[in-house]
Amino acid sequence: MSYQKLANLYDKLMDDAPYNQWIEFTGEIFSRTGSDVQTIADLGCGTGQIASLLAHEGYDVIGVDNSADMLSVAQQRAQQENLAIQWIQQDLRQLQGLQNLDAAVSYCDVINYITDEDEVRTVFERVAKSLKPGGLFLFDIHSVNHVEQFYVNQTFADVQDDVSYIWFCTPGENQGEMYHDLTFFVSDGEKYDRFEELHHQQTYYVEFYKKLLHESGFKLCGLHADFSVTADFDEENAERIFIIAQNNR
Repeated sequence: MSYQKLANLYDKLMDDAPYNQWIEFTGEIFSRTGSDVQTIADLGCGTGQIASLLAHEGYDVIGVDNSADMLSVAQQRAQQENLAIQWIQQDLRQLQGLQNLDAAVSYCDVINYITDEDEVRTVFERVAKSLKPGGLFLFDIHSVNHVEQFYVNQTFADVQDDVSYIWFCTPGENQGEMYHDLTFFVSDGEKYDRFEELHHQQTYYVEFYKKLLHESGFKLCGLHADFSVTADFDEENAERIFIIAQNNR
């Protein structure tokens, strides 16, 4: 999967993403857990939308992503907004060099792009090593039910003057596995350039993540659905599941 061409379109395509809800949710979790958080790593930061908003909230932020093109867009954003954010190009499965962080977040279903069980465990272990004792790890995932009911075997499309796309979502061999086959048409003012992206995601039931977090040195602090910190957690009817864990090492 290459984000080279997609990086320049990503923010436009994600224009209606509820970034402020991620920030509000994060702050509420910090408050409810009584955590004194100053340094945060945004893991899988993409073009830096969430990282920049966290920096505006006064946190010391490190943005980590495996795509140099995404990070280039993120860095430009930070410069334009006069934000001092450290950007690191790194695969989360090889995360290293970060120590004693107060918290790490990984939003927009980044963890669902880690499609192998052992690799999910590796990511969790490396996050734990990057956090201080008691440090928090907040991430979100697609629920299995939502993937099966609203994504797989569906076709999505959007047509705008300067960019259009067709998106086929097909199931994989495993429950909760899906492939996103996207075709983009981007106007340069005279003609349309066509390019394709294939994305692979895998999600699991909450018990799977709880097991791997425990094995990686975390204790579970909370389960939430769809940005709510007050509603009772209902995995069956959730769309986006938030998992809150604390480094127990």
